[in-house]
Amino acid sequence: MPKTTVGVSLKAYFGHHQAIDWCARVAERVRTHPAVASGDVVIFVIPSYLGVLPALDAFAGTPVLVGAQDVSQFEPGAYTGEVTAAELVEAGVRVAEIGHAERRRLFGETDDVVAAKSTAALRHGVTPVLCIGEASRLSGADAATATIAQLHADLAGAPAGPVIVAYEPVWAIGAPEPAPVEHIATVARALRAALDALPDRAGSVVIYGGSAGPGLLTELGDAVDGLFLGRFAHDVDNLVAVLDEAAAHAASVSLQRTAETAGATRALGSQVEAQRPGRGASA
Repeated sequence: MPKTTVGVSLKAYFGHHQAIDWCARVAERVRTHPAVASGDVVIFVIPSYLGVLPALDAFAGTPVLVGAQDVSQFEPGAYTGEVTAAELVEAGVRVAEIGHAERRRLFGETDDVVAAKSTAALRHGVTPVLCIGEASRLSGADAATATIAQLHADLAGAPAGPVIVAYEPVWAIGAPEPAPVEHIATVARALRAALDALPDRAGSVVIYGGSAGPGLLTELGDAVDGLFLGRFAHDVDNLVAVLDEAAAHAASVSLQRTAETAGATRALGSQVEAQRPGRGASA
């Protein structure tokens, strides 16, 4: 059955002890969540750097993947203040958020820097959570073109390996409502098609972030592979509600793809039957 991915980035909202408490409460809930336990729903949590080790302790024995909110573009060496991919993977980090709009806007990260960070992460077996999105509101078609160009630039020269593409239109981050469903679906489908065309990105997924909340995943259907949550997930009950929705989403997508496969098989069978000698000729 197709998996649905749900991610949470805590940014810098929580204090240290608040983050530890949140992770403990989430761990308690996911241990008994059937879709998480079965693997139908994949969940990752990205605390601040100081929260990484406590989060790894809190989620030990659960399927939750722990991530970092950034990663150095450099290998280990004289880079004061940097945290390398090599150190992150040694500690147990599995994913790293790269290229978030705030990093690009506040810290001047360019596509070249993002590509270098993606390269460093993949080189060490850390899956990038690659944040991509158009800066201003565009049509769905124009946004698709812009984000695909960004995708290629942000993976330029990066080693083979799957990525989690988090489509986050900048104009929807922190907004009262997410981007319109039709817009998200248009861009997300285009991004998935672009990933599918890259032979070295097998296993990649496209999730949506940007004021994401309950009900959105159901509306989007198989246009996306999951959601990337922010402040909405600070309330653990809200997060669990999305996990429940993600379980239903995985089952629904599985049924839809099974039906599509069966329809394609029937169509192929009809085509083969029609091409058999004597078919369609007069008796």
